[in-house]
Amino acid sequence: MKNRINQFLYLLLIGLSLTSILTSCGGKSDDDYKWEWDDDEKPVNSEKPRFIWIDAAANFPDFANSKDNILRDLKLAKEAGFTDVVVDVRPTNGDVLFRAEAGTQVKWLGAWLPSGYTKIDRTENWDYLQAFIDAGHELGLKVHAGFNTFTGGNTSSLGSEGLLFRDQEKRTWATELLTTSGIVNTLDQSVSGAKFFNPVNTDVQNYVLNLLEALASYSDLDGIFLDRGRFDDLDSDFSLYTKKKFEEYLGYSISNFPKDIMTAGTKAGTLPSPMPVYFKQWLEFRVKTIHDFMEKARNRVKAINKDIQFGVYVGGWYSTYYGVGVNWASPEYNTASAYPAWAATNYKNYGYADHMDIMLIGAYASPTSVYGTNEWTIQGFCSKAMDKIKGDAIVIGGPDIGNGAWANSSDAVINQAITQSVDAAMNACDGYFLFDMIHLKKKNQWQYVKAGIDNALGEK
Repeated sequence: MKNRINQFLYLLLIGLSLTSILTSCGGKSDDDYKWEWDDDEKPVNSEKPRFIWIDAAANFPDFANSKDNILRDLKLAKEAGFTDVVVDVRPTNGDVLFRAEAGTQVKWLGAWLPSGYTKIDRTENWDYLQAFIDAGHELGLKVHAGFNTFTGGNTSSLGSEGLLFRDQEKRTWATELLTTSGIVNTLDQSVSGAKFFNPVNTDVQNYVLNLLEALASYSDLDGIFLDRGRFDDLDSDFSLYTKKKFEEYLGYSISNFPKDIMTAGTKAGTLPSPMPVYFKQWLEFRVKTIHDFMEKARNRVKAINKDIQFGVYVGGWYSTYYGVGVNWASPEYNTASAYPAWAATNYKNYGYADHMDIMLIGAYASPTSVYGTNEWTIQGFCSKAMDKIKGDAIVIGGPDIGNGAWANSSDAVINQAITQSVDAAMNACDGYFLFDMIHLKKKNQWQYVKAGIDNALGEK
């Protein structure tokens, strides 16, 4: 990225068009965030995008069957000062809300209503994603698709739904977890929540890549963001399939599995003592798995639609993100030097930021930790992400304003923090990101994010 301006001048001299230039540079377009290409001049806030995420399940009561409601709420987002929306079109059950032969259309999702947790049926058959694209573009918003990558089912009090529950032949696709009771298939656990695929499984990867190709075929879609492009957690995946792939990575067999890798109950942030012999190499193998998938995914998406923006959502807590098998930094960032307790020399080689156009960083600190320089402040999450990504991608960070400490704080504290979060994020990174639209809607807090955006833009 750092030499794009010189490349531009050279290609211009030999008569190539600007479109050809950008295609030769990996399909990135400077029509949208032009300051990306100029390393000598920092962007002003008015040039920085402001993203709002729209979770499928939480917003389903309003949007499942009403184009009017979609247009209504996107108008609110536009009026508040957002420039981009990310609409979740593959929720955690793994079914889809876009055209895809390989996928099953969402029939229902669970959402919280005043009466309690309720099943919301989708009775309409119009294209959910296209409705957002049409409404958003009518308003001048860019519209991106959010895509839960390695989930294939979901369990709640309303029941279980998704490919992993419908097709017994896909049981081998489900992740197997290391528990104190042994290695257990996630489908045999009764706990609620998303049910993950095994990301190592090549059949799983091919299935997901086919879905992404279908998503990229929307020629007027502005971008795709992969969410949950990761392992379930540090206890995933310990199947015999993954053991074999790990041995291929090592180049030899291991006899004491999984003891020589990890003991049950180990959590990210609390390292095992003594350290199992293969623990660091296991972490490298996992981040290589995700890195290689992200490279494949980008190539497959760009082959269908070279102009679409390709990115990910990740949590900003890099110091413990090894737990889900993701190195979202630049390969130029020396993880082993910064975190020698758990990162070996090759860990940095599997940083995937250079395969991304835009990265959404979950700066999910509490409402009383907006400013600061360390992790677990909104500002700190954003500034540290900038340092780790090193210009390989646009970095957009911001808060989750409805969960954790945000759910238990007073309205006065939350309202102030929403406004301050815009300043903290936009001055620390390349833009602003807010999760989720439903939280602004529930308490009608649009004015507080608008105040923050207006302040950041120098408006009254």
